[in-house]
Formats: sequence, structure tokens, C-alpha cells
Amino acid sequence: MMTATGDIASDTIVARATPRGASALSIVRLSGANAIPLVDSVFNGKALSEQASHTAHVGFLSGDAGLVDQVVCTLFRAPNTVTGEDVVEISCHGGDVASDAVLRLMIARGALHAAPGEFTQRAFLNGKIDLAQAESIAELIHAQSERASRVSLSHLKGRYSEELSSIRQDLLDLLTLIELELDFSEEDVAFADRKRLQDLLDGAHSKLVSMTGSFRFGTALAQGIRVVIVGKPNAGKSTLLNALLGYDRAIVSEIPGTTRDEIESHVEYDGVRYTFVDTAGRRETDNVVEAEGVRRSHAAEASADLLLELIDASSFDAGATHGTNSSAKESANRLRVGNKSDQLSSQDIDVVLPFYDVLLSAKQLEKDTEAVESLMRRIAKLTIGDTDIAEEHQVVTSMRQQSHILAALKAVERARMAMATSLSGDMLSSDVRLVVEEIGAITGEVTNEDILDQIFSRFCIGK
Repeated sequence: MMTATGDIASDTIVARATPRGASALSIVRLSGANAIPLVDSVFNGKALSEQASHTAHVGFLSGDAGLVDQVVCTLFRAPNTVTGEDVVEISCHGGDVASDAVLRLMIARGALHAAPGEFTQRAFLNGKIDLAQAESIAELIHAQSERASRVSLSHLKGRYSEELSSIRQDLLDLLTLIELELDFSEEDVAFADRKRLQDLLDGAHSKLVSMTGSFRFGTALAQGIRVVIVGKPNAGKSTLLNALLGYDRAIVSEIPGTTRDEIESHVEYDGVRYTFVDTAGRRETDNVVEAEGVRRSHAAEASADLLLELIDASSFDAGATHGTNSSAKESANRLRVGNKSDQLSSQDIDVVLPFYDVLLSAKQLEKDTEAVESLMRRIAKLTIGDTDIAEEHQVVTSMRQQSHILAALKAVERARMAMATSLSGDMLSSDVRLVVEEIGAITGEVTNEDILDQIFSRFCIGK
């Protein structure tokens, strides 16, 4: 992904750092060995090449066709920059016309348009951040909730990497001693403190177990949770949606089949973004539009993290509704909700209660914040489990990182077994080395170009 080398300008990349569209300002960013001289060659103002780092200068940019825009050029000299290279940020007037003109001018002068994530990749390659921090930048940009943002910032600060690197360095030091013992095996010399090695393996195991257990929650933070409400017509799906949202989003009517299409809205609960989807009522129908709504309702189930199966408890029929699965009420992806409990007598409630995971009145739920809170806690438990499973800097949000942590955990478990059963030093050394490599792959201390291209290609251009 990195730019090909050529003359000095070929090492300089350029891209917008702000989105397209109308705005007060736009920023075009350059990074590379020739960033400052390149901008200086078209800047009518102070000689930028003579100015100090971290200073801003007002002037005009001019090309062969004349004046381009009045701008502010902010200089950042290597190595104290975000990429570790010379960086210039050009603040021009907002809108696409001005920023497009500045971008074209920089490219005409020899800069290369940056690939997605290339600024961040250069920061990694120049040692300004590690690989886990680089991934946290992408996560921060796409964060869907305040808590997701906090976790990404915690990773960006480096606490996550520090914890992993601490485990890695301790094991790496002892690995050196273990392998030294193998070199002197005939002399029966022991260099490694077995008690300390056991303690380090136990500590690594505890931390890795906590981290891998946080992945379900980390994924929910990064991607959000999708909850699809399904059921027959007039079960109260739209009423339930409105109650969960706290406002009238869906039309509520006594006429069956009112909802013909999917209705989506979002709620943030305990730092996680939940997308609730109201779907068309399930029934056989000759109405073409309603039938299409039913088809889409079935299709929506495939994308759901949780199905809220809403059932009209006031027309309870134990045999028809639950006869085949009454003992297995709750599953990992389904919550059976009996609605219209306000229409039941206390005796009826005792009869129907065992057949539902939750029994409620969606109509009354709109005025009962405690009941809404109780339902949301149930939904959260089914979808993400214990939200206090780990400190924020220990939450794993990347599938790539999770796979390496799982591999490291298995290697640690084998190493602990080798210690407990006094297996050969070769086997112990092999497993400890694998732990070191797997952790190093998370932070980028061990990596390859294909992995880098895969990671940074997911970034937006200009980051």
C-alpha cells in the first residue's frame, strides 16, 4: 500500500482530512519529506521552509492558472508529528470547490494521493504508535456510543498495549534463560527461576482469560446490537417499540397489518447502541404489499443479535403457541415476551407466566420507566452478558486481536501443563515462544506486510 519511491516529492502524500460537503473550513493534509517545500512553492506569504515547527501562517495559494484560495498553513516538523514525518495541514475555505482545487494543486506539484489509512500506517511504521493503537483510531472514528469512544481512547493512550507488552517482555526474558538452559543441558545448569516462571504464566493466563472474555462486549461496543421485534399482527410490536424508544416512532392502530415495512430506531443503553427493528406482523395474506412486509420480516431475523418474539398473552393458547418448546423458553438469540398482561386476571397470569421469558403490558410500559429498565437489562444480559467483565483498557474489540489472544491463551495453558508435569524444556520453550509471538502480533512487534495492508485498508482516506 505504501507509495512507490521516486524523486523526493514521491515520498509526500496528500488527502483531505475533513469530509466533503458544505462547511466553514476544509483541511488538506500532507506528510512526507517534501511536504513543507512543496507547499512553500505555491504559498504567497512567509517562507514556510524558514518557519518553526507547530506554527500557523496565513497566505494565498497560487497555481499556474492563478489564485486558488486564501489559507492557513500549519507546520509540523519531524519527528514530533503524528506520522513522524514533516506534516503540513492546509486550512482552506469549506465546500468541495476550494478543497478540490488545493488537492489538485498539491498533486500537480508532485504529491501522491494518499491511500486509505496511509497517514496512520506511516505513524505505525515510524514508531509513533503500535498496531493496537492504530486499530483503536479506526474504532474511535466509527464509535457508535460514548462508551465505545472511551474504550477506543483508552486503547489509543496505550494502556492496552502496555499490559500486553508487559506480559510479553517478562516471558521473553525468561524464554532467553530457558533456551540458555537447553544449550547447557549436558551440564545440568538451571538459569530460570521456576517459581517466577510459574507465577508469570499464571498471571498471563488470568489476564488473557479476562481479555478474551471481554470480546463479546467489545464487539457490541464496536458494532452495536440489533434487536428485531417479531410476532403476529396486533401483538403490540409497534407499541413496544415506542415504549423502548420513549417516543412515538411507529404508528399504532387496532387495524391488523398496519406496519408494512421495517422501522428502525436507536437507543443507547449502558454505553451500547441498540438498534430496534419493528417488523410486519406474521400471517398469511393476499395483500401484495403486506406479503412483502412479511417476507422482509423473515429476512430481518437473519441480521438480528436478538429476537423479541411478542405474543398476545390475552389470547393465550398453550398448545398452539408453546406446545413444542415450553420447557426451553430462553435461548441465546430469542426472548419470548407475553404482551397485554393488563388484560389478564391474577389467576390468568399464574397460568401463562411459565410460558414466557417476560410478561408485560407494552401499553403501560410507556409510562413505567422501571419496567423499561428491567426489560433493557434482560436484553443486555442476553446479548452482551456482564458489561463489567473487564476494565475499559482490557476490552478486546478486534477479531484479529481476539484470535491472537486465544492462540496465546492456549499456548499459556500448554506451558502451565508442561511446568506441572515436568515436560521437556523444548516443549516449554516452544509454547512460551508462541505466547510471545502471538502477543507481539497484536501490538505489531511481530507482523507482516499483508496484515498491515488488511488493517489499514479499512481506514478512510486522509487518516
